[in-house]
Amino acid sequence: MIELTGGGLSPKGLDRMRAVMAGAVERGEVPGLVALVYRRGETHAVATGTTAVDGDVPVGRDTIFRIASLTKPITATAAMILVEECRLRLDDPVDDLLPELADRRVLRSIDGPLDDTVPAERPVTVRDLLTFRLGLGAIFAPPGTYPIQRALAETGIDRGPDGPPYAADEWIERLGALPLVHQPGAAWMYHTSADVLGVLIARAAGRPLDAFLRERIFEPLGMTDTGFHLAADKLDRMAVSYQTDLETGAIVRRDDPRDGAWDRPPVFLSGGGGPGLITTADDYLSFCRMLLNRGRYDGGRILSRPAVELMTTDHLTPAQKAGNEIFLGSGGWGFGLAVDSRRDDLATRPGRFGWTGGLGTSAYTDPAEGLVGVLLTQRAMSSPRPPRVFQDFWTTVYAAIDD
Repeated sequence: MIELTGGGLSPKGLDRMRAVMAGAVERGEVPGLVALVYRRGETHAVATGTTAVDGDVPVGRDTIFRIASLTKPITATAAMILVEECRLRLDDPVDDLLPELADRRVLRSIDGPLDDTVPAERPVTVRDLLTFRLGLGAIFAPPGTYPIQRALAETGIDRGPDGPPYAADEWIERLGALPLVHQPGAAWMYHTSADVLGVLIARAAGRPLDAFLRERIFEPLGMTDTGFHLAADKLDRMAVSYQTDLETGAIVRRDDPRDGAWDRPPVFLSGGGGPGLITTADDYLSFCRMLLNRGRYDGGRILSRPAVELMTTDHLTPAQKAGNEIFLGSGGWGFGLAVDSRRDDLATRPGRFGWTGGLGTSAYTDPAEGLVGVLLTQRAMSSPRPPRVFQDFWTTVYAAIDD
């Protein structure tokens, strides 16, 4: 299914995008997908494949997907709402609301024992969490390489998209018992900062994270199919999640909405994406269009223009990015999302911002082109590098620009 209605994108180019997306499904790269391209008031949609490898239910625009780390920009937006209301301040320590993170210790070396530490040079701030410079996060080395890595695994603090088996208070207490890898503010480390930010938002707002997101973001933007769980009558619209068997290369089932895990809130409401939010392509497009419109939506504002501009500016120095090029690619990091700084192929553009989700989702906004692209699939990524279908989507989108 494809809709071709203008917006400065050529019908021929959009038809090529449809064919390339359909080809990814036909080759078995993904079971199904929904792709939306928005430009100048026009939305173009492709939905192809099935919600399950062994099923016959076609993917549609209303299919619900797990979006994993696409949760992160939404969490950052929620934090900026509280910053604008002066309930949080970017450079204030988080100690008052997160006493578990006060008086941090920092490892002398990443490969050292957990008790070989020095005092933190300063407290962790809200800005550190938004820019992923907490000093602790995902460590991309073979499992068990470092003592801190083993401790993170043994305590269940970071279990990827499955999420920890603890509620927020216990999770942050366990995290606070571990030393940092880097001094606060010194280096970008993936993921954990967003989960800490989710706990901070809930405490600053005085209500659970899901309630705050629903009231301040989802309901205003009409994101009626977005949340941490689903009503029972929506479960049949949710796609089965798959991953790659690294030994055989086969697509294997990761989790299934019929297993009963999605009709109730998870134990841990993750601001980072483990387990993260579930949504539709159109719901997420509504969120991205709000950012494209610099905080404005049809009913008013979620954020001010200056807040969105601050969110979507690269805040990292070269030293803070070092060693993370495989993640950050042609750019840097704003608040909860990546920001492209150069064009090094046809799938990127300076100033474009957004992110990808490890379970097979991607969404970016290009203010200079007035463009949003959302691509939702249900196959998890098997490496930090985005799969070919993501790159092909953006290559064909940019190639369709006809003005």
